[in-house]
Amino acid sequence: MISFVICFLVLIASYFVYGKVVEKVAGVDETRQTPAYSLQDGVDYMPMSQIKNFLVNFLNIAGLGPIFGAIQGALFGPAAFLWITLGTIFIGCIHDFFSGFMSMRDNGLTMPNIVSKYLGKNTERFLAVLMVLTGILVSATFAKGAADLITNLTNIPILICLIVIFIYFLIATIFPVDKIIGRIYPVFGALLLIMAVIMTGGVILNPAYSIPEFTTQGLYLSEKTIFPYMFVTIACGAISGFHASQSPIVARCLENEKDARPVFFGSMVVEGLVALCWAGIAMAFFHGQPQLAAIYGAEPSVAVNQMATTLVGPVGLILTIIGVVICPITSGDTALRSARITIADQFHLNHEKIISRIKIAVPLFLVSFGLTFVDFSLIWRYFAWSQLIVATIVLYSATVYLIKTKKHYIITFAPAIFCTLIAFGYILQAPEGLRLPSMTANVISIIATAIVTAIFLKKFR
Repeated sequence: MISFVICFLVLIASYFVYGKVVEKVAGVDETRQTPAYSLQDGVDYMPMSQIKNFLVNFLNIAGLGPIFGAIQGALFGPAAFLWITLGTIFIGCIHDFFSGFMSMRDNGLTMPNIVSKYLGKNTERFLAVLMVLTGILVSATFAKGAADLITNLTNIPILICLIVIFIYFLIATIFPVDKIIGRIYPVFGALLLIMAVIMTGGVILNPAYSIPEFTTQGLYLSEKTIFPYMFVTIACGAISGFHASQSPIVARCLENEKDARPVFFGSMVVEGLVALCWAGIAMAFFHGQPQLAAIYGAEPSVAVNQMATTLVGPVGLILTIIGVVICPITSGDTALRSARITIADQFHLNHEKIISRIKIAVPLFLVSFGLTFVDFSLIWRYFAWSQLIVATIVLYSATVYLIKTKKHYIITFAPAIFCTLIAFGYILQAPEGLRLPSMTANVISIIATAIVTAIFLKKFR
């Protein structure tokens, strides 16, 4: 319990301490006009309040990520607390802040267009494809997780559930940002936070459960090694490139540059707190026993429902519906919205008219819908690794941005190097990768990362 509390407090403190450092390095200017005013169009560009932007951004980046990833990451034991805490502060928050800040400074452009300025056209094209694919994978993953639980609770055929979810996706994706997202998402964002608080309270106040401490013995239950698997499994609760696809949506709605820290850095801190809570809940609820291992790679929505109904009774069912049905669905549609915006920006398509937005969105929906019939755990792993690559590219772009503006670039460069190491390590040894022995893969990863770092410094420093 002490380890959990310390990590929780450190995360909160990071917003007030490290967040201010990052804000100062970036050079936030409160007098500078934001794209919400200079490019206001009534569809994607429009000013919204700081609290509304925060809750919208939090819900956009969260969804099932800090719940499902944390539950599966709990298999690695309290080591997950350290990764969630340190990953959130020094990688996730940095990534989210600069992806949003750079977009805001560049007329709300999507990440591929921003990356083009700093890493070149080839990287831009690669990132655009990867971000669209990530958006499709996210929407498929979140829709499938929500549909599974609805079917489990109501016996409604999963196909019907998926069709209804994707109809909603289409409506929310093509409507102006203030019609649905700006109005109801702040409410669901707040409810997701309330759910984490109530569930954590249910564990702490029940003497039958105890959140374990960090120890070097009996560290984890999984047969998989902590490096690199834990770092990829717990994605959205520590670092997720998917967030970079969401940042421009909100960057187009900020009223003032000073809102960047609470909206981008702050929402990532809160997501880390949610992930920390769910990791602790899963460890305590299953008492570190094989039952937790049984849900690894399975459908975590069933585990969420079991934990919620057991810990807080009838209220748990309502919390489950909010946390594993409504919130993921609202994140899924913004994933497709960002994919639609990315495609429009890449091909310079005018999407002010609704028919134009429909033409772009429909093919994305069909592909995403088809992926919902693929094994959930496989989709999750591909999503986790692809978003890590996106995050790495964004961090390198932010580093070049800071170098060109003569700022302290180590705050983005260090996490970029670490993410590079994880990405190499995972793809070289993962079952869906090259399946090399872990020792061989780790040595190659270190050498490859050193080479990438040297090339980057030679070219951009």
